[in-house]
Amino acid sequence: MRIAIFGGSFNPVHIGHLIIADAVLSHFEYDRVICVPSFISPFKPDLGVENYQDRLDMLASSIAGDPRLTVDDCELRRKGVSYTIDTMSDIVRRYCPDGKLGLIIGDDLAGDFMRWYKSDEILEKADIIIAQRLYPIKRDMPQLSFPHTTLDNEIIGISSSMVRERIERGKSWRYLVPAGARIVIENKQLYKPLSSCLEKTSVSFSYIVYMENEVRTLVSPSRFLHSRNTALLCYDLCAHYGLDPMKGYFAGIVHDICKSFHEEELLRLAEQDSLAENDGKEITKIERKKTSLLHARAGAALLKERYHLQDKDVLEAVRCHTVGRETMGPLAKIVFIADKIEVSRPEVKPFFRELCARPSMSLDELFIAVLNETIIFLMSKNQDISEGTLRLLGSMSRKSNT
Repeated sequence: MRIAIFGGSFNPVHIGHLIIADAVLSHFEYDRVICVPSFISPFKPDLGVENYQDRLDMLASSIAGDPRLTVDDCELRRKGVSYTIDTMSDIVRRYCPDGKLGLIIGDDLAGDFMRWYKSDEILEKADIIIAQRLYPIKRDMPQLSFPHTTLDNEIIGISSSMVRERIERGKSWRYLVPAGARIVIENKQLYKPLSSCLEKTSVSFSYIVYMENEVRTLVSPSRFLHSRNTALLCYDLCAHYGLDPMKGYFAGIVHDICKSFHEEELLRLAEQDSLAENDGKEITKIERKKTSLLHARAGAALLKERYHLQDKDVLEAVRCHTVGRETMGPLAKIVFIADKIEVSRPEVKPFFRELCARPSMSLDELFIAVLNETIIFLMSKNQDISEGTLRLLGSMSRKSNT
């Protein structure tokens, strides 16, 4: 196996790093690029020591699913200043590569290469690959006195310091880094500050992303679009009414997770949910007649059974978003509302979406308006309405009149 080494502080890794690694694999006959985060870089001695495990985590999460790339923590384990010749010797000893190593360095460092520690020995053991970071190929590139190959890669105007600075100043940054690194930064609140909504969330950002991808694989593309639009409206409504916005987003994403399941599986999961619920609500006649309604109760059971979700508010919101219940918490009401009026539903009257932005509109008032319109819509289609839904409307109406 032919191997190239790509070292750096990776504080944080950004898409420019991975574009360079991909270009090396595409242009040259290497089988794998090993990314080696430094403990202390000779070039940037003040950066990265305090968060070396985070840098390792960001790198590893950014290359998931790509066997052409890997991460080696030899410099982190060695600690101290990271010298390239020591890393090369360690890699050769453990990986037993075919032929000489490739060593990827940026053109911003190439001018000083001959002053590197044991640079002559590095040249004997590795083929030097100069990646373009500052200078377009064949233009403005400094004359180099050592053998090398210049990589014909795109110059991406991104640096780790730029990403850190943008995060610190509250500027846009999230698509300058790979998705995996973004999740780590969000979860661990690295390089603060982040948005206030994300700081307050009680749901792990990585779990939200994981479940969003799970839902995307379990439902049709159009259903996933509905789920995400529901999640966005849940986010907005939670922010408006003082609830955790990301928790609302999460509940909206997963509310239809069982929508594409077959009738037998819906019944199995719904019956399991019925047995597990504290109030012991049995499957109703209308739910057995129209089994598609069971996807809500089945979703709550699946989230507990397969994904080990324990959040009672989210489970209630998923369970109640079809027919509702008399005892519904604020998050459940928000998911019910968002599911019925999100923007990809063409039949919804704009009036109901306008209500969401009214400062004077309470959550219960909005909920009653949407619930009442849902019942009118079902009646116009000659569809059965569950007794629980009618009881819910009566209960909410009495509450609003007291």
